[in-house]
Amino acid sequence: MTRTRSNVAIAAFAILLSGCSTIPQQPVHDLVIRGGSIYDGSGGAAYLGDVAVDGDRITQVGTVTGTGTREVDATGMAVSPGFINMLSWATESLIEDGRGMSDIKQGVTLEVFGEGWSMGPFNDDLKRTNIAEQGDIKYPITWTTLGDYLEYLEGKGVSPNVASFVGATTVRMHELGEEDIDPTPEQLARMQGLVRAAMEEGALGVGSSLIYAPANYAETPELVALLKAAGTCGGMYISHMRSEGDNITQAIDELITIARDADVPAEIYHLKLAGKENWDRLPEVIAQIEAARAEGLRITTDMYLYTAGGTGLDATMPPWVKSGGYEAMVERLKDPAVRARVLNEMRAPGGDWENLILLAGGAENVQFIGFSEPALKPLTGKTLAEVAAERGTTPEDTAIDLVMQDGGIGAAFFLMSEDNVRKQTALPYMSFGSDAEAPATEGVFLLSDHHPRAYGNFARLLGKYVREEQALPLSDAIRKLTSLPAGNLGIRDRGMLASGKFADIVVFDPATIGDHATYAQPNQYATGVRDVFVNGVQVLSGGEHTGATPGQVVRGPGWTGWPDGGACTAG
Repeated sequence: MTRTRSNVAIAAFAILLSGCSTIPQQPVHDLVIRGGSIYDGSGGAAYLGDVAVDGDRITQVGTVTGTGTREVDATGMAVSPGFINMLSWATESLIEDGRGMSDIKQGVTLEVFGEGWSMGPFNDDLKRTNIAEQGDIKYPITWTTLGDYLEYLEGKGVSPNVASFVGATTVRMHELGEEDIDPTPEQLARMQGLVRAAMEEGALGVGSSLIYAPANYAETPELVALLKAAGTCGGMYISHMRSEGDNITQAIDELITIARDADVPAEIYHLKLAGKENWDRLPEVIAQIEAARAEGLRITTDMYLYTAGGTGLDATMPPWVKSGGYEAMVERLKDPAVRARVLNEMRAPGGDWENLILLAGGAENVQFIGFSEPALKPLTGKTLAEVAAERGTTPEDTAIDLVMQDGGIGAAFFLMSEDNVRKQTALPYMSFGSDAEAPATEGVFLLSDHHPRAYGNFARLLGKYVREEQALPLSDAIRKLTSLPAGNLGIRDRGMLASGKFADIVVFDPATIGDHATYAQPNQYATGVRDVFVNGVQVLSGGEHTGATPGQVVRGPGWTGWPDGGACTAG
C-alpha cells in the first residue's frame, strides 16, 4: 500500500514537471539598458524602450523580454549608438593612454584616422622621420603597415574602436620623399600598390591634406590614380582641400573631379570658409556641393564646432620653401635672399597658397597651443603678436625664427564665422570630427595646451547647437554622429541601435550635456555623458572611466578578412 501511494506521488510529480516545461522560459541577457529615450541613429523620432546586449552585439531594441544579468536604468536619459569621430588625431595619444579620455567622456566609440598622414605604410626613412618629429609623446615604431599599426593599438588595449584611411602624403613620402617632384610611371604604380595593400588590410580609402607640404606637391592626376586603386576595393576619398579660403571653389572643383574621374565617393574634411572676406560665400559653396550631388556623385562633408582652426606654425610659410623636409627648409631660410622672398609672400595677399596669418586677420588671432622644444613652452597660450612684441621683431620674422628653432609648434588660427558654423551643422550630409587627439587632463598631456575641440567637439554639438541654439534637432544630430558616417565609410554593423549590430552605445542627458574647454583653459572634460559601452563592455560608468579597453579595429569594405573576401577580392 505504501509502495503504491509512493508510485502515484512520483507519477504526479512527473506530470507537474512536464506541465512546467511547457511554460516559455524568459531569456537572460548579458545586459539590458531599461527605460531610456531610444535614438536609434536613423534620424527618426525617439521612443521609450530598452536595449538588450549579449556578448558584443545588440540582440533586442524596443520592449526587451526577459531580464539582464546586469541592468542599467536609463530613465530620463537618451540612449543612442556610439558616436563616430570622422577626423581623429588620437594616433599618438592612444599609444600613450589607451583610454581616449576626452572622447570617451563625450560618447565617441570610433576614432577615424588618416588626414593625409597615416601610421603606415612605413619604410625605414619614414620611421626615422616620424621618430625625429615626435613631440611630448615618445614611442618606438614596431610596425610597418597601416594594418599592423591598427592591430598594435588593439593588442595594446584601447577603449574606443579604431579605423583609418591610408594617407596620400604617407604613400607619396614612401616613394618620393619630401621633394617637390612628380612620380614616374613606375613610382606611381608602386604608390597604387601601397594603396591597394592598405585597402586589403582594412583601410577606408585615401585621405589627403593638400594645403601642407609635401602633400600639396601632388597634382590632380596623381590623386586620381591613387583613388582608382582604392576604388577597386570600395574605398572613398576624403580631403583637407588645397584651399578653404580665397580659392575654395577651385579646391572643391578638384575634389569633385577626383571623385568623378576615379568613380569614388568623396568627403570634404572640416568644411569651412576661412578668412572674413570669404564668410559670405557659404551659399556659393553649398550650391557647388549640391550640384555635384544632384549629378549623382556622393559628396559629403564633416566639420568641427569652433571658429579657430589648429595646425602647425610652419603652415604660415609658402609650401615651396619646405621641399625636402624640415632640415632642408631650415637651411634655405638661413639664406637672406630666400628669407626675404618668404617674408614678402607671407605679407602679400592673393597668392596661390593658404596664407593663414592673413586669413586669420593678423598675428593677434594666432595663439600658440603647443611646442616640442622645452625652452619655448613658456610661450604657450600667447599670441604671435604678443611674442613678436616681446622680441621686437615683426610677426612674420617671429614665425620664421620660431619654426627654425622648433618644427613642432602648434597654433590656433581664428579664421571662421560663428554664423557659418551654426548654419553648417544643419546640412543633411554633414558629419563631425574633432581634428584632434584624445587626451587626458593628466600626465604628459599637460605639457602642452590643446585646441578645445579635443575635449568638447561632440558635447558642443549636442549642448550648444542642438539644445541651446536649436540649429538642428537632436535626432538628426545623432544620425550625423552615427549612421550617416558609418554608411559613408562603408563599415559593417555599426552606427545603429538594431539587433545584430555591435553594442557601441551611449547613455547621456540631453538636458545637461555640454563642453567646458576654452582656448584659455582647454584641459577640461565635457559633461553629460553618463555611460558608454564599446563592443558590449562598459568603458564609462556614471561619467567615470572603468579602465576597460575593449576597442577593436574597424575595417573598410576592401578587407580580405571578411567572410565574403571583401571588395578587394571582388575587384
